[in-house]
This record gives sequence, C-alpha cells and structure tokens, in this order.
Amino acid sequence: MIKIKLPDNSIMEFDAPVSGMDIAQKISERLALAAFAVTVDGKLTDLTTPITTDAAVTIITSKTTEGVDIMRHTLSHIMAQAVQELFPGTQVTIGPVIENGFYYDFAKKEPFALDDLAKIEKRMAEIIDRNLPIERMEWPREKAIEFFKNKGESYKVQIIEDLPADAVISLYRQGDYTDLCRGPHLPSTGKAAKAFKLMKVAGAYWRGDSKNEMLQRIYGVAFADEKQLKAHLTLLEEAEKRDHRKIGKALDLFHFDPTAPGCPYFLPKGLKLYNLLLEFWRQEHDKADYLEFTGPLMNSRVLWETSGHWDHYKDDMYLLTANEMPENEVYALKPMSCPQTMILFNMKTRSYADLPIRFSDVDMIHRNEASGALNGLFRVREFHQDDAHIFITEEQIEEEFSRLFALADKFYKVFGLKYQMKFSTRPDDFVGDIETWNKAEAALRRVLDNHCGKDNYQIKDKDGAFYGPKVDISMTDALGREWQTGTFQLDFQLPDRFGCKYVDKDGNLKMPPVIHRALYGSLERFIGILTEHFAGAFPVWLSPVQVRVLPVSDKHREAGAALVEKLKAAGIRAEMERQSNTIGYQIRAAHEQKIPYAVILGDKELESNTISVRDRQNNQKNGMSLDDFIANVKEIDSSKSLNLWK
Repeated sequence: MIKIKLPDNSIMEFDAPVSGMDIAQKISERLALAAFAVTVDGKLTDLTTPITTDAAVTIITSKTTEGVDIMRHTLSHIMAQAVQELFPGTQVTIGPVIENGFYYDFAKKEPFALDDLAKIEKRMAEIIDRNLPIERMEWPREKAIEFFKNKGESYKVQIIEDLPADAVISLYRQGDYTDLCRGPHLPSTGKAAKAFKLMKVAGAYWRGDSKNEMLQRIYGVAFADEKQLKAHLTLLEEAEKRDHRKIGKALDLFHFDPTAPGCPYFLPKGLKLYNLLLEFWRQEHDKADYLEFTGPLMNSRVLWETSGHWDHYKDDMYLLTANEMPENEVYALKPMSCPQTMILFNMKTRSYADLPIRFSDVDMIHRNEASGALNGLFRVREFHQDDAHIFITEEQIEEEFSRLFALADKFYKVFGLKYQMKFSTRPDDFVGDIETWNKAEAALRRVLDNHCGKDNYQIKDKDGAFYGPKVDISMTDALGREWQTGTFQLDFQLPDRFGCKYVDKDGNLKMPPVIHRALYGSLERFIGILTEHFAGAFPVWLSPVQVRVLPVSDKHREAGAALVEKLKAAGIRAEMERQSNTIGYQIRAAHEQKIPYAVILGDKELESNTISVRDRQNNQKNGMSLDDFIANVKEIDSSKSLNLWK
C-alpha cells in the first residue's frame, strides 16, 4: 500500500505504484486537465514518473511559478523543434528558462532574419495544436552519444561527454523531435499556452566562452495567458520609452564612446545630477558620523591575496605591470575598497571606546566586464560605489544594523521607491570556519526578524559573499521592475585575514566584525535606474536645470537675463533659452528637456512686475510674484519633495 499525502494533509492510498497524473485524475478530472507536473517530497518531476513509496505530493498547474517555468521550458523545446523543421541542418545546443521566458542557442550557418521569428512562432503554434505526447526516456551514455552523432548534433555529444560518469542521461521526445534534457516537461505540447512571443536574435558564445564559436540565440517571453503576455509587452514598450540611454542622450546627461567601452562620460548636466546625489549622500553620512576617505586607485597583488579577492575575483580585475617593476610584481586596479579600509583601521591602536568606526568612500573602481555584458549605466567597467565599512564589537551588531536600516529607509523614501530586504546565506565557496559563519548568519537573521518581521524578507540560499552573509535591498521602480541596489554584509573573515584588533574593556585584544554596506550601490547604475524610474523628469532637487526663462521676443531678453541672475542668486539652477525662437517653440523645448518650471516673460509680465510659470505637467500660473515663485522652488528643493508646488 502506497500512502500519498496531499497539501491539505489528507491521505490517498494506492495498491501499486502511481503517477502524478493518476493522483490528479483521482482528485478530479478538472485538476487532471490543468496538471503540468508534480512535486514528490519537494522534488519537481514529470506527471508520468512512477511514485513507488509513501510520499508528500503536490500537483503543479499554471497557477504556480513552477508550473509556468515548466511551460516556458517546454516552449523552448517546441521552438527548437520548429526551427529544425523550418531550417533543416540547424544544430540545437541549450535552451533554459529565464525571467519571463526562455531562450535557445542554435548553430546555423546563415543568420536568422527578423521575419524568421514570425515564421517560427507560427510553426510553434502548429506544434502546440498537434498536442504531441512528451515522453521522458533514460538511455545509456553510449546509446545517447551514438544517437546524437547520427543526427549531426555535435554540441549535444559534447554535453553528454562532459557529464559525470554516474549522471542520468535523460531525453525527451515529442513527435519526431528528441532532445537531451533533465526535465521536467509538460505531458504534451498541447498543454502549452500560446501566450508567447519571440523577441529577438542575439549572438552568444558556446558555453559563454569567447574562445568558442558564436551561436545564434533566440529569446522568447511566455505567460500563462494572453492577458499577462499583453501586460508584459505593454511594460516593455513603456520601458523602451524610458530607456536611460535614449533619455541620457536626449537630455545631454552622459555619453559612451567606443574609445572607452563601459566607461561613461558624464556631461555637465549629468555631472550636476551626479553631484547632487553625492551631496545628499555626504550630508546624511556626516550626520550619521561616517568618516569619508579616499584610497589608491591601484594596489599590489599582495593586498588582494591577503583579502582573498585574488583567488575569487582575479579574472574580473584589471592587472597592471610596468617595465620598471620586478617581473613578479603585479598591481591591480581596485575592484572594491574593502581591503583599503582594513589598512586604515590598522594604522593605529583602536579601543572599544572608538567603536563603531564608520569609514566611507566613493572612489572609482574597475571591473573587467565582458564586452557583451555592457549595458549603458547598468553594467559598466568603471564606476563609483558609495561604499562604507563599519568596525564594531559583536555587542553592537544589532544596534548598528538598526541604524543602517533606518538610513536606507530615509534614502529610498526620498526617491519614492519601495524596497524589500533579501537575506543571502553562506555560499559554497565561503572562506573561514562554519562556527563563525553560523554566528554571523544567526546575528543577521535576528536583526532582520526584529526590523522587518519574520515573513517580510526573502531568503536567498547560498547567495552570500564569500566572506559573510548579506542583506540586499531590492527596489521597485515606477514600472514595477525590481532592481538590486544597496547591500549590507556582515563579515568576520576579512578583519581576521588582516589581523584587525581592538583593545576591549579588560585590556584584551579582540577582532572587530565589519559591516560592508552600500546604499546607492554603483552611482552610475543608480542614476540609470532613476532616469528610467522618473522617465527623465527628475524631482526638483535633482533636476540639473530647475528653471528655464523664456523671453517672448528679443526685446525681453535683457529682462530675462536679469531674471536668471536673480534666480541664481537665490540658489536656484536657472538658464535662459539662448536662441531667438517663438514662445511656442521654447515651451515645447523646455517640456522635452523635462525642466520642472518654464518662466514666461513678455510685455504683460514686465508691466505688472509678475511672471507666468508653466510647469512640465503643463499647469500654468499667471500673475505670480517672483518672491512667491522663488519661495516655492526653494521649499520644494530643500524638502526634497516629489511635487512641483507646495
């Protein structure tokens, strides 16, 4: 007798081995029709897999995340089948699920054309209509290799040959198409929703190695129903409009040049935005007793070997040598500031009374990102990180994290951003001993429980830094997209590697734990996020130009210039339209530049000693006194309000 425990804790009994489909059918025909897969004691598997022992079972449908991902993976195989039917001789390689969809990499001599995507979509729909049963098969290694060799699928052969000797070689067959895959899959192609769309073709190296051959990757998105697909495509259209690279160019904020890939030029207006963010950061950190420093741009490999970064990040670092240096002496541009703060701490004897010591910096750092990964300000090779390293006693951990969470709350609320904490635990490549790691994780989990509540933060298993557990801040922008920005990391390892000590109350030497933290993260990336979040219409306090004066005609230009000077004297960032254009043109130009306020100056305004103001939301206030306008702008600016008027 096999006992099956269902999610409601009820028990079903069977006299012989049973499948997930059998269980679903016994519950109801409706559930059987909706079933995609099954979990057996928490392990996801196909509906047809025999269950031979007592187990806890959950039927997976399209209503679950797991179900949608299984459908997306099956769709990647349906796409591969469609491609091989339409373009015989094309080899298939790998086709995983990704966020919101899937992709598959193909080896094909001729490039796919954009109109090929529509043909492939049509053939995919036909394969779904065929409702082909999907069968899992497990073969001996030699049989699988021979099968794919005969099909001319050399990439599949490589994959099999590289698998461990004891690996299960599983294949899935749907009609005339058979592919190597771990699964699970839908029970038939007809179960897949037609709520999918192929988005683009891109180049991708085999196994992600630039030394290997270039393949063609087709990306697709897929959802449980047409409504969700339509909503996603609408979101993508809006995201395209908000693309920070386009807005940055239109608003003269930043520039990328092929002579320095991944290294942005901040233009005057963009640098003003950057400096305003940094000024706010410095003000708040001064209040919170942080000590800002700046360190060398490069250090000897000795520093990075001591810290452990040489073993973990060497491939992502820019290494430097010079003719006058000894052959074995290598320097590296710093990819992070952590080791330099250890040097600062060790410069003098520290007492328990000195702690916490909060070192902060916004130095430039460099990381050797692959060319194909570069993406505007979101992924660069040269950037500034609002770093800080806080040396504390173990007794101060909870209090200091409470301060950090309060500071993070203040920062993100200023921008009107919602955020969530995510707790990352010990990774497989950790350094240090388990006991210390357990102590660090327990302390950080306790702080999170107290601050957020046990059910109000996510856990990311094995995603911590190699030296300690961490809390990442995931913010949500105006389009509902999530971005990982800030991070707090509790570290018992790095101070130990550098021999950091302080003198406790009893005169004993103790090692201080260190909190690594950033709020903006990369300033460059944060500016890219804000640009898209606000669609370039930055809050008044962040707008590079707050007011543009628009003279109605040339005879008003002298008065306009005088008005600009008055606004600047009041601490308002103002400018005047340089060229003689019609007032309608000037208003449109100011609106396109997302300038918060356009001040119109003509005969009527000069005669009444007033101004007319049109804001970027096309609200207009006539007959306004200059003093009242200045007072409004200054209050909105100083309060960092997201509004335009008091």
